[in-house]
Formats: sequence, structure tokens, C-alpha cells
Amino acid sequence: MTPAPQSTPPDLTALPSLEPLRSGAWIAFAGRLAAAVVIVTLAVVAARLLRRTIMRLKGRSRVSASSLYIVEKLVGYAVVAVGVFVALSTVGINLNSLAVFAGAVGVGVGLGLQGVVREFVSGLVIIFDPNVNVGDFVELEPNVRGEIVEVGPRATRIRTNDALDVVLPNSKLIENRVVNWTLRGHTRRIHVPFGVAYGSDKTKVREAVLKAAHALPLTSPDAEGRKTQVWMTGFGESQLNFELVVWPTEQAVRRPAATQAAYTWAIEDALRAAGLEMPFAQIDVRARSLFGLEDAEALAALGMKPRQPGAVSPPSAPPAEAAPPSTNDASADAQLARGLADPEGRAPVGPSPDQA
Repeated sequence: MTPAPQSTPPDLTALPSLEPLRSGAWIAFAGRLAAAVVIVTLAVVAARLLRRTIMRLKGRSRVSASSLYIVEKLVGYAVVAVGVFVALSTVGINLNSLAVFAGAVGVGVGLGLQGVVREFVSGLVIIFDPNVNVGDFVELEPNVRGEIVEVGPRATRIRTNDALDVVLPNSKLIENRVVNWTLRGHTRRIHVPFGVAYGSDKTKVREAVLKAAHALPLTSPDAEGRKTQVWMTGFGESQLNFELVVWPTEQAVRRPAATQAAYTWAIEDALRAAGLEMPFAQIDVRARSLFGLEDAEALAALGMKPRQPGAVSPPSAPPAEAAPPSTNDASADAQLARGLADPEGRAPVGPSPDQA
């Protein structure tokens, strides 16, 4: 019989030495790890304090708010990055050996973190882009209008005039169409359409609407190349089509919906006060025959008498009295940023600061 092979006992000398643990080296490592955590925490706190300090300087410094916002973001990122590297050195990790780790991170970024890095890089591009700055009033599709209040590492926060915060991925501002209402200028021309009945005096319409537009504190004073005008744009089915072309103030430009409503309200008040007829759908119906009867026979069948030649028309009703001024809520809403309106929404007495 063949004898059974005997098992070889394990070589205990090949195991790692436990001497460092017995000598207290692990206590030193734990201390370095705790110090690294403290360093990173202090770096994050310092970054927040520096950002708050820079934010307080925005209202006092003559430097533009967009430039200070760039400094705020860069300082925050730099302080945190320095804290992380110092913490790694404290733990005892050789930074020169991070090349292999960086390669592994690059593979992970390409596979799973591509979207995160994409939004972060897009945020950096937005911060340095002179065409889109924090504080600008922008319009995006679909129907998103508001002021840029923050550009974060992942998303941009836009606050609408209804106090709604829209969180938009940074890449959307780069890839999609963006309308900047406050870029390189303090005002933009807007068009307010309206109509009057056929037969209305166009000169009277123009004078009434221009007077109403200049009475609103939302309107910028006339200047060379920037004048408030009234255009006749076409002929409708039952009205003459007009447009009020006006240059509002910068604060009014930032509230386009309220500004449009304020001018529409003022135009209606002005046309009604001037006695101009507002248009409405009209259909002229001419009955040529009634039960086979025509002309005088048809009127007689209805119990009506035909009008005699030369008959005097009945006197028309006296003109209606002028209506008292109405409260314009949209005008008050458009003036919130300026504090010009009284609690009832009436325009303040005297010229506005822009018209003084």
C-alpha cells in the first residue's frame, strides 16, 4: 500500500509582523488621521468664512459683482484643495505616488462621474463667461425668466419675479439659447400692442397713449435714438392695430410681465378717458328678404315704418363723464424694486428719479 501524503504545516514566519501594532504605531497613525480630518474641516470652515467676507464687500466695493463672485468661487475652491493636500501629507501619503491613483480616478470619471465633471466644468465656464454674469436677468426656454443669483458646482440657481428658485444644470446655460436682458445696457425696447375701432382719430390716439406712457414712472426719458413712439402696424378685422414702442427703466426691464401689464392698463385708461371707442368683434347682417317680402313690405310685416327721406335722426346720448383714475396693480408690482409706488398702487406725485 502507498502511504498517505502528510500535510505540510503552514509557515508562520511568512505572516506580517505584528510588532508595529504592539509598539503603538497604530496609535500614531490614528492621530495623523484625526489631524487630517481636522485640517479638512478647518479648510472648509475657512473657505466659507472667506466667501462670506467677500459677499459683504459686494455692496461696498466699486468692483463689479460678477468679478467678486469669480474671486469668491476661486478662493473657496483653492482653500479646500489646499486643505485636502495638506491632510494627505499629514496622513503620510506620498503625493508623488498619486499618479497611479489619478489614472484610476480618470477611468472612474470616464465611466461613472462624467455627468458630475461636466456640470462642474460648465460652472467654471459660466463664471468666466462675460456674457452671463451673476445678477443678470436672463430668459431661457421654455418660459423661464429670472435673475441669476448663484452658480454652483453642479447647477445654476435662477430666481423668478414670482420668488421661485429654478435650479438648472450648468450645461443647459451653455448648450441652450439664453436671452440676456441686461447685458451691456440698462434698458431694452418693448412693444405693447393695442387696437382702436375703425374711424378713430389716429392723432388723438397717439397723443393719448404717449401721454399715458410718459406718466408712468416705468418709462425712461426720451433720448437720441430712444424715444417713446406709437406705431400703426396694420388693419384688423374690426380694429386698427397699434403698438406702443417704449424704453422702460432697468428695474422695469427686470419685471417684463408686470411692465407689459402696466402699460396695457394705462393705455386702456387713456383711450377710455379720451372717448376713443374700443374695438370688438362686429358682424353686419343685411336681410334682403323676409318670408319672401322685401323693402317696405318686409318692414310692414315686422310692424316697422320705413324711414322717410330727410327725417331728422334722434339726438344722441350725451357723452359719458370721465372715469376717475383707477388703481394700477401691475404698475405697483413693476415698481417694487424701486419703492416708488404707494400702498394703493397709484403713481407717486412729482417726477420719478429717472425723469428728474
